[in-house]
Amino acid sequence: MSKILIGKKLGMTQIFDGGNNMVAVTVVEAGPCPVTQVKTVQSDGYEAVQIGFGAQKEQRVNKPTLGHFKKSGVQPVSKLMEFRVDNASEYKTGDVLTVSSFEEGQMVDVIGTTKGRGFQGVMKRHNFDGQPETHGHMMHRRPGSVGCRQTPGHIYKGRKMPGHMGQVRCTTQNHPIVKIIGDKNILLIKGSLPGSKGDIVVVRPAKKAKKQ
Repeated sequence: MSKILIGKKLGMTQIFDGGNNMVAVTVVEAGPCPVTQVKTVQSDGYEAVQIGFGAQKEQRVNKPTLGHFKKSGVQPVSKLMEFRVDNASEYKTGDVLTVSSFEEGQMVDVIGTTKGRGFQGVMKRHNFDGQPETHGHMMHRRPGSVGCRQTPGHIYKGRKMPGHMGQVRCTTQNHPIVKIIGDKNILLIKGSLPGSKGDIVVVRPAKKAKKQ
């Protein structure tokens, strides 16, 4: 069975591992995630499973979605996501996925939305070094020449320029799970993860796991 959970980023802290080394970890409340729908090749043309996260009041759910929950036999949730799986027959509507599907030391990938930074210049957005600050120079944080008047006489698509930064979907890979607190549905994952406190993240087994 695929080990994919929807969770909420609660913040960062630090703990000591078995070797008495301090480790920076991100606290993620992962699950419980009820299975609200199972899609198969026969019924939908592909194999997938739909899971939910976060309890929600019935009066805050529209009628079609509420009917979907009642048909599945699960309580309303605030977040629904669908994931492709190899064998949908392993799942049943109403099953609940929890952190017990993961193990301490396991490598995971975390998918989230990065913090929005608004409109930023090239130094912050693309890590440019900037230009001289002295000797009468007047272009300290500007990008410099971008090819004006040169053949073919226009700016190529993809040129690194000032613009909107952040607020994009991001996947960070190969984070080890340092500790699992099962009774509180908590994963302590080494390193920083995309997003702000309270943002929704997806935790899955690492697809490019490195050998330890």
